[in-house]
Amino acid sequence: MRFPFFLAFSAFHILSAMASPTTIKTSDGIRLQYTQTGPKNGQQLLFITGWRQAAVEWRKQAEYFSSVGFRVTTFDLRGHGDSEEPEFGYRISRFASDLNDVLSQLNLKKVTIIGHSMGCSVAWAWWDQYPESHKRIDKLVFVDQSASMVKDPHWTDAQAAQISAIFTPDAVYDLANDIGAQLAGLVKGMFTASVSESDIEWVLTQNRKMSDAHSGALLIDHAFKDWRDVLPRIDVPSLVIAGEASIFPPAGIEWVATQIPGAKNYTFTAAEKGSHFMFWENPEKFNSVVEKFVKK
Repeated sequence: MRFPFFLAFSAFHILSAMASPTTIKTSDGIRLQYTQTGPKNGQQLLFITGWRQAAVEWRKQAEYFSSVGFRVTTFDLRGHGDSEEPEFGYRISRFASDLNDVLSQLNLKKVTIIGHSMGCSVAWAWWDQYPESHKRIDKLVFVDQSASMVKDPHWTDAQAAQISAIFTPDAVYDLANDIGAQLAGLVKGMFTASVSESDIEWVLTQNRKMSDAHSGALLIDHAFKDWRDVLPRIDVPSLVIAGEASIFPPAGIEWVATQIPGAKNYTFTAAEKGSHFMFWENPEKFNSVVEKFVKK
């Protein structure tokens, strides 16, 4: 049974007032900012952002899920949002270590991780690197990330299309080295045309909290990763979410679901605002899909 809207709204604001951002320190001494909302005994959800994004961009999920009884944790990746931005560590393996620090220091148990875009890659790297920590996980949700973003020059077009490898090697380096000039157009292309200019500018403000140099280094490391051998080794219930209007053609995201034993898949249609940021554009549907999976 859902709370009446006014009760949910009030509950969230009470819980929000009790929650304030705080920090953990990673194993290599970097401060990461995190926020927790919702009842302390609620079912645990941990949200991981994508490349250059800030944890506050999950606010439509944090508001909803904390208001209906979940314990919601969001955090800014290193160099992102309001976390510390050191001069080192901009690789997925280091971000996986940071994730392990978050899970262990906050003692999250029976948690569902929801990763968006590069956040999926961080979760896949963590799954690969920290098998002793798998016991903390209840379920996994992967939102709109292909298993390999870069097309091997020896692949056929059909092979690249199967997994939604959308970049050539040269294109990754070109983008990384010109990201300051290309960022606004890149981010705008991740949304449908229905999103307001003020929303785009707000998201860009969050993106610009990270330096172009660090984001470029991270993009190169992230883009060239290939997670196809990790997917079949995921042995907890998983949900893979794609979007018809995303920068990633949905076929490759749906392919990810076929590689994880027993995984479920949901593809947002264009009418459902199935962009790369469908969780922002259609939060009611996104939250419903995730909640149904988590509670099943």
